[in-house]
Amino acid sequence: MELQFQITPEPDEFAREKGRLLFAAPVEFLKGVVAMNGLPPADRIEVCFAGRSNVGKSSLINALTGRKNLARASNTPGRTQEINFFTTQDGPYLVDLPGYGFAQAPVAVVKKWQALLKSYLSGRATLRRVFVLIDARHGIKDVDDEILTLLDRSAVTFQVVLTKLDKIKTSEHPKLLEQVKGALQKHTAAYPEIVMTSSEKGEGIATLRAIIAGLE
Repeated sequence: MELQFQITPEPDEFAREKGRLLFAAPVEFLKGVVAMNGLPPADRIEVCFAGRSNVGKSSLINALTGRKNLARASNTPGRTQEINFFTTQDGPYLVDLPGYGFAQAPVAVVKKWQALLKSYLSGRATLRRVFVLIDARHGIKDVDDEILTLLDRSAVTFQVVLTKLDKIKTSEHPKLLEQVKGALQKHTAAYPEIVMTSSEKGEGIATLRAIIAGLE
């Protein structure tokens, strides 16, 4: 039976306000982690953001939190190789995963970092949802599919967030959504709603805030 994927509907007033309040409170960088034994205590739920290099992950986190430089974008795609944890006030950890698919780093370093990513995704009991960012200009590529398959195996629910929506024409949306929905059909861990965002225009940011604030 095919899953019926749809665009996430606009949040109601209560959910929107809950999301606004969560991100209006202080959000602070906690630590960067390079090994599993460096993870902070699993004393609250967490959500994480994954995406290939240059997908706009830092921009999205900054837009969500309303802070310009909370997540710093590297000038070199694939350079950030730590799992970065941010704290919200009385809410979940926000976790920024290293970009995948391209790295200006020695092979041994990349392998170590990929192993850390796999260990984290499969071994963190408090991880409620992974938001997988997909560039609206390109749709789901093979390198994204690898991460989605890993999430299936780890039984971690993931939700696709389309980024850079302002970079394509509205007339291109149906083709993009058809491609994304088709690619998601084979993934058992996929949440059946797709969030469409533009960090530059603020589109979808309130929706994503509401989703995060509503997780338990």
